[in-house]
Amino acid sequence: MPSAIAGRLTAVRARIDAAARSVGRSPDDIRLIAVSKTFPVDAIREAFAAGQREFGENKVQEGLQKITETTELSIKWHLLGHLQRNKIRKAIAFHAVHSIDSVELLQKLEETALAADARPELFVQVDLAGEAGKFGAAPDEVRRVLDAADRCRAARVVGLMIIPPVPDAPEDARPWFRQLRELRDGWVASGVPPHLLRELSMGMSGDFEVAIQEGATIVRVGTAIFGSRHVQH
Repeated sequence: MPSAIAGRLTAVRARIDAAARSVGRSPDDIRLIAVSKTFPVDAIREAFAAGQREFGENKVQEGLQKITETTELSIKWHLLGHLQRNKIRKAIAFHAVHSIDSVELLQKLEETALAADARPELFVQVDLAGEAGKFGAAPDEVRRVLDAADRCRAARVVGLMIIPPVPDAPEDARPWFRQLRELRDGWVASGVPPHLLRELSMGMSGDFEVAIQEGATIVRVGTAIFGSRHVQH
């Protein structure tokens, strides 16, 4: 009997396929990150058995614990949550960090990666809505980060990430996704090296189909795969 997680993964992949094809894109161009924060390692093992290979965690410490407990599995781990300066050394254990929001943070990661002989993939988190309490860089700061990224030797900026305001309906998120794609296209047209901007990490359980229609190359899906999340206090 396939597990409940395997069944939900199959359903999510079918939705990714349909969303891509609805706008003439290849489903192969979209990567799925299973967001496993707060879920036990057993759930990760179930998803891995169903073919999932990329997982995302919000907190460095929880992610490191799961990395340690799944060393025999060929998983690519993504750090999705805000990265505090004092956690940078530990964060390079992840394959990718999606929350770069300043030149200073990029440079500290670059120094740490060089010293550790690591080559993490980095995403610049973009704040377009200016919501209080949310992280991310405003577009002007993003451009400065991209300029600095082109000089990095170890840390590899590969794209942009956004967490838009929580939508009441999936369509509410579309303008934010479209704006990010248009910013990306504008930066490439103005001379930013395309390899710094090849990925758009956008879209979660409630709106990933809209994100794909607007150009997402990576979607971050948790509850649609693992079920309702237990609240952490």
